[in-house]
Parts: sequence; C-alpha cells; structure tokens
Amino acid sequence: MTKAARQPRTLFDKVWDLHVVTEREDGAVLLYIDRHLVHEGSFHAFNKLKDRGARVSRPDLTIGVADHYVPTRTRALGEIAPDIAGMIRQLEDNCRANDIRLFGFDDPRQGIVHVVGPEQGLTLPGLTRVCGDSHTSTHGAFGALAFGIGASEVAHVLLTQCLWQKRPKRMRITVDGVTAPGITAKDIALSIIATIGADGAQGHAIEYAGSAIRALSMEGRLTLCNLAIESGARCGMIAPDETTFAYVKGRPFAPETDMLDRAIAAWRNLPTDEGATFDREIMLRGMDIAPTVTWGISPEDALPIGACVPDPADLDDPSRASHVQEALDYMGLTPGQALDTIRIDRVFIGSCTNSRIEDLRAAARVLASRTARVPGLVSPGSHLVKQQAEQEGLDRIFIAAGLDWVGSGCSMCVGMNGDLVPSGERCASTTNRNFKGRQGPGARTHLMSPAMVAAAAVTGHLTDVRVLMRSNA
Repeated sequence: MTKAARQPRTLFDKVWDLHVVTEREDGAVLLYIDRHLVHEGSFHAFNKLKDRGARVSRPDLTIGVADHYVPTRTRALGEIAPDIAGMIRQLEDNCRANDIRLFGFDDPRQGIVHVVGPEQGLTLPGLTRVCGDSHTSTHGAFGALAFGIGASEVAHVLLTQCLWQKRPKRMRITVDGVTAPGITAKDIALSIIATIGADGAQGHAIEYAGSAIRALSMEGRLTLCNLAIESGARCGMIAPDETTFAYVKGRPFAPETDMLDRAIAAWRNLPTDEGATFDREIMLRGMDIAPTVTWGISPEDALPIGACVPDPADLDDPSRASHVQEALDYMGLTPGQALDTIRIDRVFIGSCTNSRIEDLRAAARVLASRTARVPGLVSPGSHLVKQQAEQEGLDRIFIAAGLDWVGSGCSMCVGMNGDLVPSGERCASTTNRNFKGRQGPGARTHLMSPAMVAAAAVTGHLTDVRVLMRSNA
C-alpha cells in the first residue's frame, strides 16, 4: 500500500479516485461516468452526434427522462403548444434512435429527472452521475459524485462515457445538534447559503456532515444536496449510512439479495476517514436555524421569518448595498419591512427541490381543514409520487383548500411548460431559484419549505408555520 493510499481521505476523494481513467499534465483527469441522465434540453448534444454520424457509446448507462417541458394539466400532447410538444417528441426520437431507456411522457414512472433517478434505484452510493442540469447535485445525497454539465460535455459523455474534469477543493459543512420542531432541510439549506453566500462554495465539493444532517430523511438529504449548487458548489454529498441503505433496498433498478449485501459492504467504506482534511470548514448549530424565506433575487437573500428586509443604507459594503437595492426595487419591498407582512398572490409546491411524498405530506398537514386565501399549484415530483399522494388522500386536502392538483413535471419552477407566475405577482414557492423572471417575466419569487408555502397560502402572507402548527396541536 502506498503512502498516498494510507492517508485519510474524504468521501469525495474516494469516489473521485475510483473513477479516474487518466490524468493530463495540466491536472485535469478523465473521469468515467457511471450514469448519464438526459432530458429535453439535451437535444443540442444529440445533434452533435448526428453531425458526426455517431451513436451513443453506452446506451445502457444513459437514461432519458421527460420533465422540463412536460405539461402538468393534460396528458395529450395535441392539446399543448406545438413547440413544447416538439421538444418532448424530439427526446423520444433521440432515445429511440440510440436504444436509450426513456421515462417518457406516456411512461407511468415519468417525473422530474432528479426525482425519478433515486425513486427507481438508479442513483446509488459511490457512483459518478452527470446531467445537463445544474441541480444534478441532488443525487449526492446518496454519497454519489453528481454534477451538472454543459451541452458540449453532454455530447462528450454520450460519445465516450467519460468526461475531463479538474478536481475541486473540498469543503465540509457541519450542522450539529437537534433542530427545533418545524425546521426542515430547506431551512437548513437556505441558512447555509445565507451564511456563506451564493458563491461561497465556488470551486468546492461540499460534504454535509453532523448530527442534524444524519437525522434527515433521504428526502431531506436530496433537498439539501439539490441546493448545494446555489452556494456555488460543484456538487454536494452526504456519506451513505443505514438511512441510505434502507431507502435503496427494493428499488426497481437497485442491487438485490447477495449483490445488495456486497454493495452495502463496499458502501460502508465510503464515508470520510477520521483525520481527513478539507480546504474549508463551516460549522452551524441546528438549534440556531429557524424557518427561513428569501426576500430578494438570489437564494443568498434569505432570512429567518421573524426578521426584516435589510436596508441598503445600513450596509458598509457598496457592492452588497447595490445588490440589496436592486432586489428591493424588483421585489417591490420596503427597507426594514417585516418579512411576515409581505403579502403573496399565489403559491407553488413542486420542483426537484421539494416535490417528494414527504414534502407533500408536510404541506398537507398545514392545509388540512383550512382554506387557501390565494390560488396555487401543487405538482408532485413523479407520477408514482402522485399515485401515492392520492392513495393517502393528500390530493383531496389540496383541492379542498382551493389549490390545483396537477401532474408531474418541472412546472412552475422554470416555466418552460406554460405554468407561469404572472408579471408583478408574488409567489411563495418550494423551488430552488428566485432569480429575476425565473417563474415568468416580472415574477417575484420567495423560496421556502413546503410547510411554509402552505402557511403562506392559508394566511395570504409570509408566515411562521410554527404558529399554525401550534394551533393544530
């Protein structure tokens, strides 16, 4: 055993090192990719293959999922805009031509790509996973190395099943202690981003650690890693443990019987070794985290619900003051305004961040026997999540509250399928980005957990969900 092999290594280093094919003099390495996810936006890469007269190198390791353009209010492509229907059909054609497994528009397992992968057992610890979507970091919740790639890189993986990358720095974010009732992974994630900034993890691979992280369900871990990219990280990872193994067991494409036992034995070696070093360490206390919402135009513009909108006049940093003023102008807010006085026009529950069964249950608990004061949309993360929610009666709670219960897809997160927030309206949303126009031209987005969105729906303004939780007790 070499000296390098004896040195303590991080989770990231272990997975990275297992996938290095070769290394260039400039330090870039050729990584082998275990799973490649493609969706409607991957057509650029398929066109590059067509131009070269080439086919996909490993169709068995490539998975197609229709999600970004999928309509949520109809299952008939003939009833939607021709250009949107064309994107869905183009994905079907590209997958068929290359013998790629497709969870397409008519597949009963269809859903958002970052929901379907874990749900089907296609996301496993220790794998490398890429997709032409920035929130591919979601899959790191299993201890996988997962990150988004650009169109040219998608084409490279389709052709070679490998990808040139430079090793990022390593950051560990530790959240220790017990969080208060009502605190979710979304609150933890937004608190982290507010603490380190939207570019605070730039050039780093994050490992989330600590007792508060280990206490999260797999759904919560998926939410946390989904938002790693919003702090500028290349990826986010959580070491696999018994929670991970229990989730994987029995999934359609996961290992079975003796093969699963051998896999789990190998996965137990993935967690970071004692004494391994990180380039940067961040520590948070779970007890300090409150229900958190965004007020501005970046996920880092996040504060506890009991706080007030910042005043640019109080800031010493001219750049930050300029950003705050720009955000206030766009969002139509007043400096010093209490967050819980901000009225909303509609709500959205869905996206690859918060659309799993746990998320829908949390929102339904708040909405049960209550009526929403504003309209809203609830879009489950997959058709299977939709079925389970309906079996549990969650759909009836949403509908009785006055919200629309629709099909699975990216929906109002990115607005490619026609689900939009009208210009000038304010939306309480479970999504991952509150950039200008993200949910539609002129739309104003406030990010928060599903339970907090439900609370906002009931009151008509940003609200501390714990108040409603106490009234339910």
